[in-house]
Amino acid sequence: MAATETARPDRLRLVGGDAMCPQRGALEHLTSRWGTLVLIALLDRPYRFSELRREIGRVSEKMLTQTLQTLERDGMVHRDAKPVIPPRVDYSLTDLGREAAEQVRALAHWTDLRMAAIEKAREEYDAAKA
Repeated sequence: MAATETARPDRLRLVGGDAMCPQRGALEHLTSRWGTLVLIALLDRPYRFSELRREIGRVSEKMLTQTLQTLERDGMVHRDAKPVIPPRVDYSLTDLGREAAEQVRALAHWTDLRMAAIEKAREEYDAAKA
């Protein structure tokens, strides 16, 4: 970091002008469409893949697999593959994942509470642009 730069934990900066800083990448994983839903679902209990897919709804197998792998790589999700026939894989939150999921759930709850105000603002914006 240059002498004129200061660390700003409240602001995500670009590194090298165009590459994302690591915090931004992790934030994108947590707040992606499916990442958010996976984290919130796993707050309740561990799920098997097919159960989780049904719980979330309208997610493709490929997208759910990619999301779980990304969250596992980031240390948010634990994948427990049991050596039985047929294979059994359970997904649960790590301590880090639980902490993140609680934050994401709080944001989702706030959005639910404030949706009427958001919709009103959208309508006013659209009317002003028309």
